[in-house]
Amino acid sequence: MFHRMEKMIGMAVGASDGEVGKVTDIYFDDHRWAARYFVIDTGSWLDERKVLISPIAVESIDWDKRVVRVGLSRRQVERSPPVDTDRPVSRQHEMDFSSYYGYPHYWSGSSLWGATPYPILPMGAISPVDNGVLESAEIPADPHLRSAAEVIGYRLQATDAAIGHLADFLIDRASWAIRYIVVDLRNWLPGRHVLLPPQWIKQLDWEEQIVHVDVTRDTVQHAPEYDPAIEFSREYEAELYRHYQRPGYWQ
Repeated sequence: MFHRMEKMIGMAVGASDGEVGKVTDIYFDDHRWAARYFVIDTGSWLDERKVLISPIAVESIDWDKRVVRVGLSRRQVERSPPVDTDRPVSRQHEMDFSSYYGYPHYWSGSSLWGATPYPILPMGAISPVDNGVLESAEIPADPHLRSAAEVIGYRLQATDAAIGHLADFLIDRASWAIRYIVVDLRNWLPGRHVLLPPQWIKQLDWEEQIVHVDVTRDTVQHAPEYDPAIEFSREYEAELYRHYQRPGYWQ
């Protein structure tokens, strides 16, 4: 099952003992292409403080009531490391966050979530010491975390011409992998949307707000149309990859 990232922004977050705030953004990893954190505005409850919540904590999503339910208590969220959303999230902050909750480091293994392809905890939360200790010189300067709220709306540049803009991301609910970017072609074909795997993004130009992709404009224009009202299927995905003449991610 795939979820639209943009629709999650603005949803309430319900802990085991009450609401903790609302989702104002989602930070994604543009190296392995996965949603890594919900940015939560706690409102007056915590003096407008913002905190991060990992998909590891998500138990369910109620789309009718627009609530993301997490397996955390309000006290756990209250005592979690605060985040300064005006500055990039550092790897050191991520390490502090993981140690506080007892989460494994998603960047410390070959799978999407480190040791596993899914955002799950081992049997019981791990001890912070199990994550290991890095000297400051060993901590990567750029953890590849980007703001979905920032990138949605960026113009799309094919290999030979400009075409539309990035309208949304589609997330695999099981793994929280970003499977597709939704491309709005309204500048060329009014009302039409198509999909592209994020792995075909060559570059994100932050200054110019342009997403460069490794396909031609004509190829994108003639891709199978994406209609969010129609149930997503593997048959549609297979048709999509046949059009692009590339192997599917599941192969």
